[in-house]
Amino acid sequence: MKDTLQIIFGLFGGLAIFIYGMNMMSESLQKAAGEKMKKVLSLLTKNRLLGVIAGALTTAVLQSSSATTVMAIGFVSAGLMSLPQAISIIFGANIGTTMTAQIIAFKISDYIYLFVFLGFFVSFVVKSEKWKNIGQTIFAFGLLFLGIETMGSVMKPLASSPIFVDLIGKVADVPILGLLVGTGMTLVVQSSSATIAVLQNFAAQAGPDGVSSILGLAGALPVLLGDNIGTTITALLASIGQSKDAKRTALAHCIFNVSGSLVFIWFTKPYAALIQQISPKGPEIEVISRQIANAHTGFNLCMTVVWTILLGVMVKVVMKLIPDGKRKDEQNPAEAWYLDSNIINQPAAALQMVAKEVLRCCNMVKEMLQKTAEAAKTEDEMILAEVESKEYIVENLNIKITDYLAEMFSAGVLTEEQATQTARMMYILSDVERISSLCKDISDSIQDKIDGTYEFTREAMLELEQSLRKVENMYTDTFLMIESGEKEKARDILRQKDQIMDLDLNMRKAHMNRVANGKCSASLTAPFSKVLHAIDRIGNSCVNIAEAISGQVDFHYFMIEDDKKTVEK
Repeated sequence: MKDTLQIIFGLFGGLAIFIYGMNMMSESLQKAAGEKMKKVLSLLTKNRLLGVIAGALTTAVLQSSSATTVMAIGFVSAGLMSLPQAISIIFGANIGTTMTAQIIAFKISDYIYLFVFLGFFVSFVVKSEKWKNIGQTIFAFGLLFLGIETMGSVMKPLASSPIFVDLIGKVADVPILGLLVGTGMTLVVQSSSATIAVLQNFAAQAGPDGVSSILGLAGALPVLLGDNIGTTITALLASIGQSKDAKRTALAHCIFNVSGSLVFIWFTKPYAALIQQISPKGPEIEVISRQIANAHTGFNLCMTVVWTILLGVMVKVVMKLIPDGKRKDEQNPAEAWYLDSNIINQPAAALQMVAKEVLRCCNMVKEMLQKTAEAAKTEDEMILAEVESKEYIVENLNIKITDYLAEMFSAGVLTEEQATQTARMMYILSDVERISSLCKDISDSIQDKIDGTYEFTREAMLELEQSLRKVENMYTDTFLMIESGEKEKARDILRQKDQIMDLDLNMRKAHMNRVANGKCSASLTAPFSKVLHAIDRIGNSCVNIAEAISGQVDFHYFMIEDDKKTVEK
């Protein structure tokens, strides 16, 4: 009983160290890669072949096909990527995930503690953030292999257990049983890389003869195929509550792995023979780990080639299974269109989503200024209701964006540079939200005039409209500066602010003249000054944004696709 518990605890403990090391290595690699991640992700917008390559490279960095798949689902859900692009990414992700098995196949047990010590030393001693991340990556790499070594050591007694050998024999002789075992293992662990690592270690245990593998390559292949099926559950879970295209992307991932597994399971013996021919030769227990890695790579390469050629067919299949849903312009405008909590741990992708959402808020405030100026002229209550509605949406989105960024900060996934740029973006967002609130204040004053609370003269309303048009033009230039990053516009915005100040002064003088001539009541001075003060504050916020952009804030820092300047309304 005691020995059994030691095996169970050792197996799960080793698995925990392996998964922790893999996740830590993924996070550290992302931080060390920094802006290079965006260059990899920029390939996502190209043709299907480059999409496959980008998916493979991204997964190699993230050390998780599930993470890449979830990222692709987030992009397609936000409308930043087309369905064929997302599917090609997933094809590549299946190739990239085989890198983990290939790395595991190397026998570096004699150097595990060297990696652990070296990684710890670099991350503990060096002050540079980049080198700290590199040190943590090396440290995590050592932990990953320490977990594998732990699992391997506790599995050795199993090979001498007649009951266990008999059970494994049944799995090896019935491929469909092995398929179910592999699927079940990955469903529980939620990581095909981890379950494949367990499979590699277990297969490397000697059978009763002391030479052959306890499982054999032909017996391991169905379990390997089951691992590939099990990993699709993460994508399916991530697509719940997402757009139709997101669900189609997850379904494509599922079809890719299930179809391949169901085809390959009929050819396990000839495929095993092929892999044995192209893999290194030697005693089976010495080379089977490499054989399993090669089988994993071969399976995913073969299926990727087939499905990349048939990408159009895949798109038609998922479109047929999941018919069209709501378009982006039919979505609830009060909801965040781009934010996806599933990709918070991939900051290069998540920050692009945030930037898109902020630009959407900026565009909405631009519309609010247009409507407010129009309402000052027409006194249309329907237009004022639109301004109020948009102010609520901007306020709500501001809260959601801020909470999302706070979650990213608390997760500790941002590099120092990313954190600095993100804080600057939050500064701009606060000014944009302030302009939105000021538009609402002005619209409330116009509504009071309509309701008869104040009796502004027609002359005063025309002056107010003129002032609002000026500040609307100023904000439009500010918005273009945010989109384009052209710092030269800052001088023009400052000039416009001076014009608004002059206009404000003239309007105050004109109001006092109307009061003196009896055309306007002195009691209207306070509410009229309140409106003018709101317009002046909008101008100040535009100047704040312009100065931030001309300083060190660059929205292009967050964008993976600089050539796409359009913002959805």
